[in-house]
Amino acid sequence: MADDRARLAEASAKAAAALREAAAAHDRMAGNVSAVVEAANVIAAALKNGRTVLVFGNGGSAADAQHFAAELVGRYEKERQAWPAVALTTDTSALTAIGNDYGFDRVFVRQIEALGRTGDVAIGISTSGKSPNVLRALEAANDRGLVTIALTGRGGEAGKIARVHVRVDEAKTARIQEVHATLLHAMCELVESDLNG
Repeated sequence: MADDRARLAEASAKAAAALREAAAAHDRMAGNVSAVVEAANVIAAALKNGRTVLVFGNGGSAADAQHFAAELVGRYEKERQAWPAVALTTDTSALTAIGNDYGFDRVFVRQIEALGRTGDVAIGISTSGKSPNVLRALEAANDRGLVTIALTGRGGEAGKIARVHVRVDEAKTARIQEVHATLLHAMCELVESDLNG
């Protein structure tokens, strides 16, 4: 019984520490939100002009891409019209065909080439800022006249390629991903406020 109580106390302490770390990471980011506002402004301007938002990333960032696209197509908090957004992480036939025929580095590039138009927005999410397929897609998007946004953690090339760089300056991948999720929600809120008053 004493061992069970000790294990519960240890687990509780670890869970509380993770929450405190996440809160501290959010507090640090709250002091540096100019790029978040710029990204939201870019997205809102594109949507006003009938353009499309294309979002992509790997692993947890792929899930964030899908979540963000769903918030734009469905809704975030306000009842409003649907907005055009596509997560380039969801079509398994396209991903596997492109990966097989061209290599995994091009799974997002080919979709940008097929779907991206001048004035659209391309959002690449990479906690490392170094994911080769995200970097190549941002480059392709720039070449095609899309407005590019990178969500990253520390370092990497993505922030140098994208027009707008939202950087979460944290060491742990989990903390970066948690802040990314909140920042994407903040962008949704700003975009909805801009387009819906």
